[in-house]
Amino acid sequence: MAISRRGVLVAPAVVAASPALAQEALDMLLVLAMDASGSIGEEEFRLQREGYAEALTHPQVIAAIRSKRRGAMGIAMIEWGSPGGSQTIVDWMRVSDLASAQALADALLAAPRTQQSYNAIGDAIHHASHLLREGPFTAEQLVIDVSGDGPDLRSLRPAPIARDIVVRRGMVVNALAIAVAGQVTRGGETLEEHYRRDVMGGPGAFVITAESRRDIARALRAKLIREMA
Repeated sequence: MAISRRGVLVAPAVVAASPALAQEALDMLLVLAMDASGSIGEEEFRLQREGYAEALTHPQVIAAIRSKRRGAMGIAMIEWGSPGGSQTIVDWMRVSDLASAQALADALLAAPRTQQSYNAIGDAIHHASHLLREGPFTAEQLVIDVSGDGPDLRSLRPAPIARDIVVRRGMVVNALAIAVAGQVTRGGETLEEHYRRDVMGGPGAFVITAESRRDIARALRAKLIREMA
């Protein structure tokens, strides 16, 4: 493993595959914040990682990226769970075609799972916002994608507060709720309803639901294409 300039462990492929130009302007910067909390078993975790890799390299997603004015976007990936414990697992990469998307997917699949408890979505939003502000690229669209199978429970900075702060900074927070039909939170609402109220925010923000981790690739693909449109 290599150490980035911010002290984050990154896969060697990330460093080799994506030499970033300082402050290059791209169409969009996107932080994908993935749930690695204690509620996710190893099989579920594998399906989640593979679903992300499949979605990121799908021809429709590549076509959507290339259809924009600059034909490129910056993507970073984090895992969240423990209060204050969100970690960057893939640092910023420039994605403009299938080869660069595959390099991103390979780096994701190679990255070790971080050790997380549960369930601090607000802290994940806070961590993602720092990546967006401090990265090597610029863009008018700054988007945080949060995926999870449970509500915000133990954030040091509760999700609605973190969300409101980043929205004031011009960022958008979208969400992917991983929930089986009929599942409700402790408050008696669906996970999608919880994410709509407490997580998503900003112009055009939305929530998409995946009915299981096997459905992540489809849901994330639709989400990425909608964001880029």
